[in-house]
Amino acid sequence: MILKKFQDLDLSALGMGAMRLPTVDGDDSNIDVAATEEMVAYAMEKGINYYDTAWGYHGGNSELVMGEILKKYPRDSFYLASKFPGYDLANMPKVKEIFEKQLEKCQVGYFDFYLFHNVCEMNIDAYLDDGKYGIFSYLTERKKAGDIRHLGFSIHGSYEVLERFLAAYGEHMEFCQIQLNYLDWSFQDAKAKVDRLNKEGIPVWVMEPLRGGRLVNVTPEEEGRLKAMRPGESVPAWAFRFLQTVPGVTVTLSGMSNFRQMKENIATFEEEKPLTDKEMEGLLALAEGMLSGKLPCTACRYCTAHCPKGLDIPMLLKLYNEHNFTGGGFIAPMVLSSLPEEKKPAACIGCKSCEAVCPQRIGIAGAMADFNAKLNG
Repeated sequence: MILKKFQDLDLSALGMGAMRLPTVDGDDSNIDVAATEEMVAYAMEKGINYYDTAWGYHGGNSELVMGEILKKYPRDSFYLASKFPGYDLANMPKVKEIFEKQLEKCQVGYFDFYLFHNVCEMNIDAYLDDGKYGIFSYLTERKKAGDIRHLGFSIHGSYEVLERFLAAYGEHMEFCQIQLNYLDWSFQDAKAKVDRLNKEGIPVWVMEPLRGGRLVNVTPEEEGRLKAMRPGESVPAWAFRFLQTVPGVTVTLSGMSNFRQMKENIATFEEEKPLTDKEMEGLLALAEGMLSGKLPCTACRYCTAHCPKGLDIPMLLKLYNEHNFTGGGFIAPMVLSSLPEEKKPAACIGCKSCEAVCPQRIGIAGAMADFNAKLNG
């Protein structure tokens, strides 16, 4: 197992994410404990020492199961991460109650790593309102007390949200977890986020390295292009080799849901094989092909000056592309929940004033109508 230096620790480059554990009969809340225990045993044997869980994973049962399994191992043989569930605004006043319950569920006296979970448009104001909710103050107090060894944050929000969080708390953040893969390198501005974190000297943790399985389930044509560049490399390994090439990446979390996936991923992380410049160029070109069909908005913002409703059209089109590519998901609804009703897609009156000045000739009015219909089922 490749080890990465983080301060005075040696962390396994591959971490076990506990969001997609094996389940019984497809019931996400019913974790297959025996299968999970077998996977953890193999992970320990092969050198994985980083385990990532959270309050809401598997209907709240991930922390319980991981705590029960990991207590069988010496406490200094693994690093455990969990997160404050700010993805639900109802949790904001409950940081003390939730943190203490998490320690109890995980059956530990401290968390090696603890995160502000899912910093995004919906919750950034609440996270930054320390006078009202005291989340930052409480977590830094627990860090001083030793109940949190390393404090960081995960982010699904925009680059602008990242900037706001860093401006407020950046000097106190020891690591940042972002959605990073060769598809989102441009699609979700992951490159810009990585560059910003590297500039701040904040190590990068990776979530969604396989884009929810999309970078495993490639088309025959896509697989052929990958094989032509590296005949001996498996399709999933390409996603991990990409990450081994990105500066600042320390821990890559994979939500492995069966033993086969774990064995294959661990085998990939037995050695580093970063991409050459030519391979990187070919892989990013492949990613662009995967994204064909997205609306070609360049964010020139000519449209916004002509919208009588004052909609942030480039932002809405970016969310529309994400929602279409993912086939739904939580990102677009999450971001839109932070907007007033008069700034959502439904507020578009279809006047097409924006289309008259769009250099890309995008059918914006139709896209807004379609987006609204999809959001409402």
